[in-house]
Amino acid sequence: MDVFDLIVIGGGPGGYLAAERAAQGGLNVCLFEKRALGGVCLNEGCIPTKTLLNSAKLYRHATESEAFGVTAGDVKFDHAQVIKRKAKVVKTLVSGVGMTMAAHKVNVVSAACEIKGKEDGKFKVEAEGKAYYANRLIIAAGSEAVVPPIPGVKEGVESGFVTTNREILDMTELPKTLAVIGGGVIGLEMACYFASVGVKVHVIEMMNKIAGPTDNDICKVLMAEYAKRGMEFKLSAKVLSVKPGFVVYEDKDGQHELACDKILLSVGRRAATKGIGLETLGVEMNRGAIVTDDKLMTNVPNVYAVGDCNGKLMLAHTAYREAEVAVNNILGKKDHIRYDSIPSVIYTDPEVASVGDTKEQAEKKGLKVKEVNVPMMYAGRYVAEVDGGKGFCKIVLDTDKNRVVGVHIVGSYASEMILSAAMMVDTELPPERLKKFVFPHPTVCEVVREAIFKL
Repeated sequence: MDVFDLIVIGGGPGGYLAAERAAQGGLNVCLFEKRALGGVCLNEGCIPTKTLLNSAKLYRHATESEAFGVTAGDVKFDHAQVIKRKAKVVKTLVSGVGMTMAAHKVNVVSAACEIKGKEDGKFKVEAEGKAYYANRLIIAAGSEAVVPPIPGVKEGVESGFVTTNREILDMTELPKTLAVIGGGVIGLEMACYFASVGVKVHVIEMMNKIAGPTDNDICKVLMAEYAKRGMEFKLSAKVLSVKPGFVVYEDKDGQHELACDKILLSVGRRAATKGIGLETLGVEMNRGAIVTDDKLMTNVPNVYAVGDCNGKLMLAHTAYREAEVAVNNILGKKDHIRYDSIPSVIYTDPEVASVGDTKEQAEKKGLKVKEVNVPMMYAGRYVAEVDGGKGFCKIVLDTDKNRVVGVHIVGSYASEMILSAAMMVDTELPPERLKKFVFPHPTVCEVVREAIFKL
């Protein structure tokens, strides 16, 4: 009988880091992954998309650098080579995760598994006809793309006309036109890539704005920048059906048929919790997601859930922190997670990064707030590197408690700057203390300092 201290179900960021940390803590760990180590993030999400977006950025810089005194001739973009390099990057990183598991003596089972309740006081998990037992479970089953019941979508997926984020990352030829159904983070990043390399992109979004809960002024900047590259937006639009070569949608002006070569379906993700046997333990669920507390514990003793499957914040770095919190509590170290100071990033060009509440969100919570908005032009390096950019940094201050509750940035290096903002939210330091931090000069992050001094 194979008995372990801990079984981890799912080998994505939350799962493999939980396995690593638990093994470092002296536990005997078994990790199950039905597809590939690294999960969605490493294989068909975070890493592959950033690889593509970097290539697109290089291409744009090569073709739009006249203002900086650089003119390049006969610049070509080879999408097939980009996809080839993406595969190489993914393979390298997936191999790295495998080596890490081996180095920590984590038993990795490359197969789908199912929980079979408890037997003799231990959790029982089966895979390929074999039983495994453990004293504790961490569920890290991840998420899957939502495929809505739109007429024609199923047939479109089967024919290849409709793609999800998985299939589009393996497409070796660029379409002439692409319709993106959904203007959230995933849809926008892929739309930005394709628009930057010459594809005519249409984004169809049911809401009256793109990028979900992102600050409204940031959304306006994004739309203006994308429009310069020929991207078109259909907002407050409902997709009615899909048929070969067309997507049919409806807005305030009536019903329309939009011709396109490919469709990217990007309407969100949902917890991948079906078929893994959670019902055999009586794990509490909420709309398909596993209910957890701030220690990542479920309602079942010694069962934890981390990452997308708990439906909290579907971000890889959230899963990392959740994994550490769960393992720390398993090892007897008190720990809990704060979701309000976890940053989020949209890796478009320009980048978007946020942490905490917008002014509107804070006011809905009953907070009295002050908001300052400082243009990126206040940072000398930004002016030197960006020609006519419209980026900015917003800081939201809770005036009663005198602490920062939100920071929202659009512009170059936003993804690298947001950590300092997240630390401001997490530490709850007052502005007078924040003003004592010394920012290196010249850096784009100096815009954060400028904003602090306007609080």
